[in-house]
Amino acid sequence: MSAEENKRTVQSIFEAFGRGDIPGVLTHLAEDVEWKAPGPSAVPYLGERRGHGGATEFFVQLGTNVEFESFEPGAFIAEGDRVVALGRERGRVRGTGKAFDNEWALVFTFADGKVTNFQLYENTAAVTEAFS
Repeated sequence: MSAEENKRTVQSIFEAFGRGDIPGVLTHLAEDVEWKAPGPSAVPYLGERRGHGGATEFFVQLGTNVEFESFEPGAFIAEGDRVVALGRERGRVRGTGKAFDNEWALVFTFADGKVTNFQLYENTAAVTEAFS
C-alpha cells in the first residue's frame, strides 16, 4: 500500500475509536501486532502487548480507567510504511478524579495493508500523576 493509503487507514482507525468500535479498529491490525505503550505500571493501559487480544486489553484498560474530555488528532504524517499521528488529549482518571492534559504522538507501522506495530508517546509523568 502507498503512504497515502496507510494514512487513510490510520484515519479510519481513529474514526472507529471515536465511535467506540474496537472490533473496527482490530480489522486494520495484523493478527500478531506489537502494541507498545511504554510507561510505569501504575497506569494500567501502559505496557507492551501483542496480537488482537493485547490491543483489545489496551482499549479495555484505557476505557475502564480514563474518561476523555477531549481527544483531538491534529496531523497525520505518512512516509513509506509509517504513519505518525500527532494530537492532544484531556482525560480524567475515573479512580482518582484527577485530570491530565497532554500532547501525544502515535506511530503506526504497516506491512501488507495492516498495522504490524503501534507505538505510543505521551507525557507519562502527567498521566501517572493523575493516577496517583
